[in-house]
Amino acid sequence: MIFSTYAAFKESGFLPRVTVVGSGPAGITIARTLAKMGIPVAIFEAGGEDITAESQDIYEGETFGDPYFTLDTTRLRYFGGSSNHWAGWCRAIDAMDFEAKHWVPDTGWPIGRNAIEPYLSEVHDILDLVPFEDDKPITEEISLIQLIKSPAVRFAKKYRSDLAHSRNIALVLDTYVTELVGDGSAVTGASIVSDEQVHFHHSPLYVVATGGIENSRLLLWSNERSNGGVVPQAEALGRYWMEHPQFIAADVVLMAPDAFPLDEQGEAFFSPSFKAIEQAGILNFGVRLIAKPYSGMKEAVADLACFAPSATEWLSAEAGLHLVCGGHVSVGWEQAPDRDNRITLSKDMRDAAGVPRVELHWKKNDIDYRTLSEGLRIFARSIAAVDAGRLRLADWVDKRAYPDDAELAGHHHMGGTRMNLDPKRGIVDADCKVHGMRNLYIAGSSVFPTSGHANPTTTITALALRLGYHLASKAAA
Repeated sequence: MIFSTYAAFKESGFLPRVTVVGSGPAGITIARTLAKMGIPVAIFEAGGEDITAESQDIYEGETFGDPYFTLDTTRLRYFGGSSNHWAGWCRAIDAMDFEAKHWVPDTGWPIGRNAIEPYLSEVHDILDLVPFEDDKPITEEISLIQLIKSPAVRFAKKYRSDLAHSRNIALVLDTYVTELVGDGSAVTGASIVSDEQVHFHHSPLYVVATGGIENSRLLLWSNERSNGGVVPQAEALGRYWMEHPQFIAADVVLMAPDAFPLDEQGEAFFSPSFKAIEQAGILNFGVRLIAKPYSGMKEAVADLACFAPSATEWLSAEAGLHLVCGGHVSVGWEQAPDRDNRITLSKDMRDAAGVPRVELHWKKNDIDYRTLSEGLRIFARSIAAVDAGRLRLADWVDKRAYPDDAELAGHHHMGGTRMNLDPKRGIVDADCKVHGMRNLYIAGSSVFPTSGHANPTTTITALALRLGYHLASKAAA
């Protein structure tokens, strides 16, 4: 069932056992899982069926620190959430990403990769994925890996019919949960703005799934309004926020056009071994080899250079192309968890509903730079060791002068409500339940304690399935 206002939802008499705030990949996956298990669930989506300027305005905020995207463009506030601009890259984070790194403080998950393994086949169906191939070691330090680009599932489009026809799901659009109310042990209700009216909603169980920035915002504001009654142990709330910094950082010369198998886009992907990052004292990283960065005449000359370099030396010089047989190397890496990278609430600016706007404080630190620079050197050594190619680092890498007109990051918002058994260092436990609260759960990449290098959607979906089945058992009790 789909409702356009909260008032229409109330008139229907539908009584959910679980209320999910947010209709992105995590929220929809949890709701569909619960419905399949016979549990009635409501999804409250703050936006409507389509994007609007008024809805996106709620996401405006300020950033402090390193250059970053504007906050109202790096995420989307309507049915389907940010899956509406997802590029489709898929890979679950690696087993080693769950492990604590003794050389980096605050790393490690309270669960292992085995906790999400049982759900990955169902994730493949949800995201329309083909099976993953095993990683292929190139050297002891580097493996060729698979990063699958799915059809970029738009959750609103793919699952709208399921939601509309389900007797166990009520999707309520244009329904903005502005705050949760709690007494320090449970959420006792939710304040909602819908159709310019304020409503108060009750539910036995609540899941906050509004995204890797908005989860922190909603909980920070709710906690302030309830005097700590929503997140009673809030030392880490909003903190340890992470991204995947991402830059084209080197050129590569390949010794042969078939040095590595390339996908349909002419790209290959690589990542390091645990031993390699441990010895270097860095974190995980992903290398994207873009083997055909040229087009038109440049592409023709570059292709010829792979097979007859002497014959094309004069041509490229005459044309002023200065091309090589190879391409570019883009690096995206795991950012170290840092308490000072955080979400806070503005003291001066509020949205149309009176909720403080977001302030994002984000900077790359020393280990982030070392992961980039040492990761490039590990990759360079590896391809040279097998005589596959040579790497030339961009000038800015050794100068530690990140470009401010480049990729910047992956639009991957992680942390802020991280998973940790210690309430001083995390907000949720291993089941994604808020510490000290019996009926409040959090879904999405905001629960990631660390990020690995992989795009987060595959892991988000696996964790959402895991949480959905867990909540089904709780709601049925």
